[in-house]
Amino acid sequence: MNTPSKPVPLPEDWSRALAVVAHPDDLEYGAASAVARWTAQGKQVSYLLVTRGEAGIDNMEPSQVGPIREAEERHGASLVGVHEVEFLTYRDGTIEYGLPLRRDIARMIRQQCPEVLITLPPHLTWGDHTLNMADHRSVALAVLDAARDAGNRWIFPELLAEGCAPWNGVRMVCLHGSAQPTHVVDVTAYLDQGIASLQAHQVYLSHLSTAFDPAAFLQQQAAEGGQACGCQYAECFEVIMI
Repeated sequence: MNTPSKPVPLPEDWSRALAVVAHPDDLEYGAASAVARWTAQGKQVSYLLVTRGEAGIDNMEPSQVGPIREAEERHGASLVGVHEVEFLTYRDGTIEYGLPLRRDIARMIRQQCPEVLITLPPHLTWGDHTLNMADHRSVALAVLDAARDAGNRWIFPELLAEGCAPWNGVRMVCLHGSAQPTHVVDVTAYLDQGIASLQAHQVYLSHLSTAFDPAAFLQQQAAEGGQACGCQYAECFEVIMI
């Protein structure tokens, strides 16, 4: 039986990253603290949201929720130094893995030319064995495949007609929240920004069925991550090399 190796510091010898997730607030449950570190270093990080999270509040109509959550995401992103936030038009809760999703993500990769992609894990469950919802899994798997698709001119040749030249410069995909972390990022100096980014989702958080303290949640999670790298606070990622 192989013993899991201790997570190591995530390489930071890159300049551009694209984060792709299903919903507003997906990145704010910890990954945004690492993003704050990277933008402070002068790296360019962009966000791509596959939906507007319009099905996320039970007692509000999706037509009302979508614009609110989009605005909250843009504000939260700005607090960690991200000013380029794009949204696709997939319906919240019904994202399907397939060629259309791979194509849309590959298009953005070709346009942005990132070296690093950030998303959630495609695994069926989180570390505590609770279900990882279908939207997260579908998007994560599509991100992993689109990382390769973006570099092959014979996959989605219609993108060439749009002026999207192949980009094979993606080096790694970083999965935040994986139960099998391989790398850590010291966010001790940036946790407050990460907390503020999650707190920016005020309307969404106020409608959760149970009380939730963003600061306490992120502090506990980052403290556990810090134990893995000998610092006060850290966020953990499973890194897939491309």
